[in-house]
Amino acid sequence: MIFHDKFDYDRFLKVSYLSNSMKNYQISAIKDKVFDVDRGKPLVAIGAYVLMPNHFHILLKQMADNGISKFMQKLSTGYCMYFNKKYERTGGLFEGKFKSEHSDDDSYLKYLFSYIHLNPVKLIDSAWKEKGIKNKLKTVKFLEEYPFSSYLDYLGHERKQKGIISPNEFPDYFPTEDSVREDIFDWLTYKP
Repeated sequence: MIFHDKFDYDRFLKVSYLSNSMKNYQISAIKDKVFDVDRGKPLVAIGAYVLMPNHFHILLKQMADNGISKFMQKLSTGYCMYFNKKYERTGGLFEGKFKSEHSDDDSYLKYLFSYIHLNPVKLIDSAWKEKGIKNKLKTVKFLEEYPFSSYLDYLGHERKQKGIISPNEFPDYFPTEDSVREDIFDWLTYKP
């Protein structure tokens, strides 16, 4: 587990926001105004993210030379330092280097937005992909209330974490909130 409570999730989101900069920041010095910091030129554009109890997914577009590697190094180091101090442990938190996959296909890139945002469904129905959704309304409600995902930002919720993502740096697959909901619902009801 890399997240044990809501404070861990919150810290990861703050570290994500501040790590996306050429500058270095101390969260403790900024306190509750983290998402108001002007970070300057970003290392990456973040298109979507989701935090799960034992992993996370993040869709990135490089904006600076070696930006993805720099961002991931800052993010993993910053969060690991917090986690180790809080839980009185030492050593690495993440298994090896981050795994990445390049997307140069438009349909695959669009799919990644949905894949990332659908990840929390596993928390309430681990076999949903194989057996289908048992209760679609409950599942949609769960996704629309899951706070550790950029899905809420695409639904137009006003949240301080919205500054983490840069939707304008990605193709406009979902021009309206309804189009986002429709795409997610289509995947939830998809039968191979």
